[in-house]
Amino acid sequence: MLMSLCDVYFEREGHRILSDINLTVDRGDFMAITGPNGGGKTTMLRLILGLLKPTSGKIIYYDEHGKPASHPRFGYLPQKNSVDSHFPITVREVVESALLPYSSLTPAEKRERVDAALEKIEMSALQHRPIGNLSGGQLQRALFARAIVSTPPVLVLDEPLSYLDKHFEQHLYCIIADMAPSTTIVLVSHEMSQIAGMANRHIIVDHTLHECVAEHHWMRSECE
Repeated sequence: MLMSLCDVYFEREGHRILSDINLTVDRGDFMAITGPNGGGKTTMLRLILGLLKPTSGKIIYYDEHGKPASHPRFGYLPQKNSVDSHFPITVREVVESALLPYSSLTPAEKRERVDAALEKIEMSALQHRPIGNLSGGQLQRALFARAIVSTPPVLVLDEPLSYLDKHFEQHLYCIIADMAPSTTIVLVSHEMSQIAGMANRHIIVDHTLHECVAEHHWMRSECE
């Protein structure tokens, strides 16, 4: 077991966004989350990441021995609209920023990891370009590289396919598939047809939570 959400409720300004959330995430899970806009999917991810605190209930993280622990090391791809694209920072600096907490890495090791991540997202040639001069898809790719550069044990992706062209969308599927055997993945997406075949668990969030056990998951109606 990696973490559990126990009787979690979340309210903002008197409005209840999430109710009665109970969920256990196991190490190695690939969890695909869908649901209507405004249903609380991103809020639930932010609770998992510790960026928000539940109004009531609790989130417990566990170490490899099943004992309560501090939250694990996350790689996180937020939605593009939560990022200030006018901030004066380059693509390379965005990716490097994820390695700032890792004082055990030498400068050479950090350079090697960043170079590998940039190559993986096919943006080595754009590494010195300010993010304000990127297209929406290019910025999404840079943020994805930031999420994976530290090889995190837990990868949280919020609408990773947004703004991507079809070529890189397929490439992203391949990167995620390569990471899945050694990474716990929690992924929110409206585009579930291919992701559903990769995931081992399928969650619907619409202010509360329902785990889908239908054989096919790409249409929500089959999960009801």
